[in-house]
Amino acid sequence: MTLAAKSHRTRTAGMIAAAAALLLSVSAPAHAAPVTLTSGHVDVLDVDYASGALTLDLLDETTATAVDRAPADVTLSVPVAAKRTNVPSTAPWAFLGTGGTAWILPQSQASGLLWAGWNTTGVPGGTFQNDKLTFSLTGVSGPAGFSIYTASGSTPTVLFDSGDGLPDSLSVSTGAHTHANWGFDAAGTYKVTFSVSGVLASTGQTVTTGAKTYTFKVTN
Repeated sequence: MTLAAKSHRTRTAGMIAAAAALLLSVSAPAHAAPVTLTSGHVDVLDVDYASGALTLDLLDETTATAVDRAPADVTLSVPVAAKRTNVPSTAPWAFLGTGGTAWILPQSQASGLLWAGWNTTGVPGGTFQNDKLTFSLTGVSGPAGFSIYTASGSTPTVLFDSGDGLPDSLSVSTGAHTHANWGFDAAGTYKVTFSVSGVLASTGQTVTTGAKTYTFKVTN
């Protein structure tokens, strides 16, 4: 083989390798970098339906540009500013905290804290029977109890509570955007698992997002 032929062969091989590398970079995008969210608006449970698939992710609106994120990529911060030492000792509040103490991300927006909620506005009306979905809390791993509740005055309405056994479920309308109180009974790291399901109006088939696990870090 001549020197010119060897040089041509080397250049051709290099071009093929470069093209293969470019194709790989396009077809296999890098995994999203982990992020910690500390304050602002976040739809922890963001539900969408498109192309026959019901999906559950996290909608990060803590900055001016909203970003859909995989729950596995996100840590949700519950700082010491969320700590409450005046939880009522009356029976309706027995689900929350021990010794009158709990960490709460509130249902109303508060400076320095996450304003956590859920969103089903990405599900077209008429897709599911009665325009309803079922949110299910299927697992909680952490140092103590986890709950989601609303409160009107001095009366709470408990929506999810790991302290009385799981799974817990809640019927949620499509087209909804809701905020509630997210309560943690002790400091530490919590792994909270949800799934969302619904019955298709057109076929009667039940479809589900599958289980998604969210991480909360509660600081003392």
